[in-house]
Amino acid sequence: MKTAAREKIRSRIEEIGIIPAIRLSSAPDAIFAAEAVSSHGIPIVEVTMTVPGALGVIKELVRNDPKLIVGAGSVFGVEMARHCAEAGAMFLTSPGLDLDVVNVAHENDIVVFPGALTPTEITAACKAGVDFVKVFPCSQLGGPSYIKALKSPFPHVPMIASGGVNQQTAGDFILAGAAALGVGRDLIQPDAIERRQREWIHELSRRFIAIIKKAREQMRDT
Repeated sequence: MKTAAREKIRSRIEEIGIIPAIRLSSAPDAIFAAEAVSSHGIPIVEVTMTVPGALGVIKELVRNDPKLIVGAGSVFGVEMARHCAEAGAMFLTSPGLDLDVVNVAHENDIVVFPGALTPTEITAACKAGVDFVKVFPCSQLGGPSYIKALKSPFPHVPMIASGGVNQQTAGDFILAGAAALGVGRDLIQPDAIERRQREWIHELSRRFIAIIKKAREQMRDT
């Protein structure tokens, strides 16, 4: 059963519509990236477990900004999932369908959206009670057209398009039925992070926000 707290996070993720995935080579880079996107209208980040000191990054972000939705990505197995929950992660996500991670999220009242690619995996994820299904890697299997094909038999399943989402395709993914988008280096641009060019990240954030808003308005008008 979803609690009010978990439902609030789930609703906010869908409202924001974009999940920046931070996959960088140092903890300071990850913290800078999170602060850069959150200060320009995207108050959510996914800190992948490939970031050195990722758990410490999650703890610091949660402590420093109560309004920021901080989640953990690339989570594998029970032990890692529990460590993420203890660090304060508000959502857990994994590249594939790991039911152990889903169970840990439920035990800790945390939003969870595992990766799934096929109708069989999506069905299993839904039966497990996930909050979203992350279709990954969706671009390699047709991009927006694949999301649209999946939404036909799964119209009520909220899907997050992830893997190869960029400025050229973001709007099409929303129009195809994606509830939100997972975006990596096309938003968290490594060169911008390394050079501490906050304005660069701000501009990319602004562009993605505008693209999602325009696509959603277009859907409401049809």
